[in-house]
Amino acid sequence: MPQIDPTAQIAPGASIAEGAVIGAGCRIGPYCSLGPEVVLEEGVELVSHVVIEGATRIGARSRILPFASIGTPPQDLKYKNEPTRCEVGAGCLIREGATIHRASVGGAGLTRVGAGCMLMAQAHVGHDCLLGDGVILANNVMLGGHVLVGDGAFIGGGAAVHQTVRIGRLAMVSGLAGVTNDIPPFGYVFGLPARLVGFNKIGLLRRGVSRDQLRILRQANNLLFKEPGEFAAKLDQAAARWPEEALVQEVIAFVRDTTRRRQLVRPGRMTAPELGGIDEENGEGV
Repeated sequence: MPQIDPTAQIAPGASIAEGAVIGAGCRIGPYCSLGPEVVLEEGVELVSHVVIEGATRIGARSRILPFASIGTPPQDLKYKNEPTRCEVGAGCLIREGATIHRASVGGAGLTRVGAGCMLMAQAHVGHDCLLGDGVILANNVMLGGHVLVGDGAFIGGGAAVHQTVRIGRLAMVSGLAGVTNDIPPFGYVFGLPARLVGFNKIGLLRRGVSRDQLRILRQANNLLFKEPGEFAAKLDQAAARWPEEALVQEVIAFVRDTTRRRQLVRPGRMTAPELGGIDEENGEGV
């Protein structure tokens, strides 16, 4: 029998396999299907028609809307049903039709969505993706396998992210962007292929970053991505010029990470018709 806390509410028509664990205060709506290795922590709500399979854990107070599918096998022809995992952190909102695949055997064996994330309708998180806390994927975002997304990043509707790409903390990806290379922390990218056109000024301000810190980050951004010269030398120059500036050092560490599998996104500019209410310098809607 499944382990169901007596305070959980299970609607008629829900299917819960033997071995599943349902925590206190969970609400499982009609026609949801839970596999034998699924764990729902306290207060999880499955509205209806939700499918959760594999060794999947859903964090406390997460809410999952109809037709979402979590923990199903990866879209990887090499996968032969080996034991891998999927985790969704606490307080997440998973909207209609979103999909999160469990890991393949080509990574660390885990697909993870951090706490407080929001996946809008039809968003897709591929196998072995690792999303930090507070990430937002807008409608129809597509993350290929092994994508890493830092805390607080925002990916706009219809954007496609190639496998093994890294997206830094508080980065912002415009809608319909095609991301094939790494995006540094706080970067704002636009277009197909995506180009680095600024940084996420408003997102940083909302998280308490001071105007002085933003000024220095803009100076570093201009040095690294706009001024001429050898990029490695400019990295050394930025590291020496701002040794105590945590935001600048975070960008430098991201770029210098030797585990990266893709190149850094290239700088670019938006033409006047493309701006459409975007502040190009600051990389944020106005």
